[in-house]
Amino acid sequence: MTVPATAPDLNAADAAGALSRLILAALDEGLSYQQLADRAVDPKTGATVSKQYLQKLAKTPPANPPNPGQLGAIAVGLRKSERRVKEAAAEQWLEYEALELSGYDEDVRIIVGHLAGKSKAEIRQWRAMMEAAEQAKRED
Repeated sequence: MTVPATAPDLNAADAAGALSRLILAALDEGLSYQQLADRAVDPKTGATVSKQYLQKLAKTPPANPPNPGQLGAIAVGLRKSERRVKEAAAEQWLEYEALELSGYDEDVRIIVGHLAGKSKAEIRQWRAMMEAAEQAKRED
């Protein structure tokens, strides 16, 4: 019996995690790993990432995600917001998908994030409390 020496040829972008896809998209736009690495310096910590590390993230991601300094450097290298890169890393390593609530302050985002893990019954309860509070304000 023979076994193939390599896995079936899959499109790397289809099989890749979210951060890997961001790196692969930059490559598709004509940038090289070296160009990304050359400009990847986190402005807060001075952390950098190498060409080899970016290749590993794109092709065979390690078990552990990049640290915060590395994520900042990757964001600069990709010319993406640090928030976007952190969201991609969270999706890839933690299977967590962030939802964007633009136009709302941090308190609203925290409340929505808190409610995201609740059961339908708990959400109905929270909704009733918020609606009751609004009704009380209107009656005053």
